[in-house]
Amino acid sequence: MQAVTTIGLDIAKSVFQIHGVDAAGNVIVRRQLKRRYVLPFFQKLPPCLVGIEACASSHHWSRELQALGHMVRLMPPAYVKPYVKRHKNDAADAEAICEAVTRANMRFVATKTPEQQSCYAPVCWLSAPSCGC
Repeated sequence: MQAVTTIGLDIAKSVFQIHGVDAAGNVIVRRQLKRRYVLPFFQKLPPCLVGIEACASSHHWSRELQALGHMVRLMPPAYVKPYVKRHKNDAADAEAICEAVTRANMRFVATKTPEQQSCYAPVCWLSAPSCGC
């Protein structure tokens, strides 16, 4: 079995979809994982490129996966959408993310720290205008 080099991770509330390919682009893994099994799954993998659609919770998962040694790239959902080949579902999204993350002309979003994310919270804007956001 070849080693997984690129993974597309479609995140959700409770069930995440994973699509992983090797260096030749052959599908190695395509499966659903419950939230509690995501980190143990990635702990078993050698470091690889992981693509995730950018959203509020993607920054948390990016930090967690980077701590395990993986290279994580966040992409705006609008840039991933053209790579969806068939019906909109989690498996198709994960495959599209996996393909999009390898594109040379893809634009990526920087992973935010918890402090940067908290600065964008609506409460911050209303209750603490002096926080410097």
